[in-house]
Amino acid sequence: MAITAALVKELRERSGAGMMECKKALVETNGDIEAAIELMRKSGMAKADKKADRTAADGIIAIQVSDDGKTAAIVEVNCETDFVAKGDDFINMSNNIAKTILASRPADLDGALALEMDGVSISDTIKSMIAKIGENMSVRRFEVIDSAGTLGQYKHGARIGVLVNMEGGDEELAKDVAMHIAASKPSAISADDVPADIIEKEKEIFTAQAQESGKPADIIEKMIGGRINKFLKEITLLGQPFVKDPDQTVEKLLKGAGATVKSFSRLEVGEGIEKKVDNFAEEVMAQARGE
Repeated sequence: MAITAALVKELRERSGAGMMECKKALVETNGDIEAAIELMRKSGMAKADKKADRTAADGIIAIQVSDDGKTAAIVEVNCETDFVAKGDDFINMSNNIAKTILASRPADLDGALALEMDGVSISDTIKSMIAKIGENMSVRRFEVIDSAGTLGQYKHGARIGVLVNMEGGDEELAKDVAMHIAASKPSAISADDVPADIIEKEKEIFTAQAQESGKPADIIEKMIGGRINKFLKEITLLGQPFVKDPDQTVEKLLKGAGATVKSFSRLEVGEGIEKKVDNFAEEVMAQARGE
């Protein structure tokens, strides 16, 4: 069967693949466009599997909020480069993933990847995008937050996203608190929420430092207590100075508005991922070999 330009154009529009790849698939399937799509899909999955071990530490944070404003999903979707992270294909896919997670509320990441978008699982959708763009991609983590009060959100560019579940106050305050969390990165809401093992570990460090001072035991005990209190203020939302008004703490801000933060989620792209430093010459050679 003759492979016409119109046939190649139709396959390109349906698959999003390049012209040469479409023409090759049509030649191999004797012009059968459905068989060509299946062949390209299988080929794409194989290519995606080859890229699965490449570090994907870039990407975006996608946030979607329900129509009633009471539930929101926040998702980290990763790719390898900032260039791809800024592309419309990747951004649209990430937002659709967040919408799907918001609607279905999966229990875990495996459950999220099994959800379907337009009849295709999120996992296979990502693999198809990997094959199309040529970078490894993944959904790293997500959280769904409900609020009986006010749900605040804030995004710093595309790389940091925050959701805040607040009781009392208003939307402006919730957004301000979310912005503060984005900037100050608290580990917990209050000192009561900080795990005991973290406090104990810091206490051991402070104790060792204080003992080197050679001061009496009672003075050392006071020094340790003071340093622990300072540490807790630095890492807890309520103890931190409010970014828009450092003369008052977030705790004072919330009390003045009769508001309470019940929970929050802060995601930052690539947080905790060790980026692999590639040899540029080797990377070019690998691309030339089609790896």
